[in-house]
Amino acid sequence: MTRAERSSSTACKLAWAFALLWCALAPLALSRGEAATAHPNAAEWPSTWQGRTLRPLALSEVEQRFAARFPGNIARLTDGEQVLVWREVHRPTRMLHPAADCYRGLGYRIAQARLEHDAKQQLWRCFVAEREGQRLRVCERIVGADGRSFTDTSGWFWAAQLGQSVGPWQAITVARAM
Repeated sequence: MTRAERSSSTACKLAWAFALLWCALAPLALSRGEAATAHPNAAEWPSTWQGRTLRPLALSEVEQRFAARFPGNIARLTDGEQVLVWREVHRPTRMLHPAADCYRGLGYRIAQARLEHDAKQQLWRCFVAEREGQRLRVCERIVGADGRSFTDTSGWFWAAQLGQSVGPWQAITVARAM
């Protein structure tokens, strides 16, 4: 290999390493920018869900730290049988990610992932999360102010980013013990 070829190869490797480093660090920079523009007003959460009265649940310390940087508002609610995590999202963000990722991060095994229609024919992404003998049925969807709905966060993000869906958006995750 000639000196010019070695130099070119080294430059290519350095460029590739820089690109990988940029990809790894860009989300951190974006999330800091999101924190600065988070909406200061608390959302008004629903008082009922599927005909049952909802009551608020306190956010954990981890959830509170996440909510402080989130570009919107987050609430945990229950009707006594299931827990709803309700996020009002004010602008496109990568901080809104699939519930399956959260459950995996908490040590759950994810199975039986599929799309399902509810009694109102609304489409949801559902799965079973299992950890230490505990099984949860978890379903999620995102709905824009324009009525457009999404069952995956990536599809939602790009539609919102490209102006194909109008916010604020309601991201709803429902978990029920099985």
